[in-house]
Amino acid sequence: MLICPTLYAMTGGLILQWLLGYNFSVAVWVGFIALFGIAVETGVVMVVYLHQALDHRLARGVPLKHEDIEEAAIEGGVQRLRPKLMTVCAVLVPILWESGIGSDVMKPIATPIVGGMVTSTIHVLILVKERALRHGTLRPAHQVGPQT
Repeated sequence: MLICPTLYAMTGGLILQWLLGYNFSVAVWVGFIALFGIAVETGVVMVVYLHQALDHRLARGVPLKHEDIEEAAIEGGVQRLRPKLMTVCAVLVPILWESGIGSDVMKPIATPIVGGMVTSTIHVLILVKERALRHGTLRPAHQVGPQT
């Protein structure tokens, strides 16, 4: 479940690279390497946020229902959305608009990162949550026994 964000990130990076007309170069590959690290880290952090939100609901002492698990998954996704948007909007997108010294190197590095972070964010915020709910992998951290 945590390796899938790299596939979605690669797809977004390739699409934006194609749209902007960049060929594969060392700078583009550096951008993809950075993107893969960010994508995997985002998937891990999202799972941690989901589990924290579920444990927070469990701390109330009320037995959990399926609706509580869904609400915890939504809460975990919302908590993770702001840092992702801040990273993309405040740091990476301005690099694509730059035209000064060094921009000919920085644009090919930033292109796969921006494209991949958009598609990876969509994947992590929507599909990781849904997979966790469907496969029953989202459960309280201190719950023992088989998953139901």
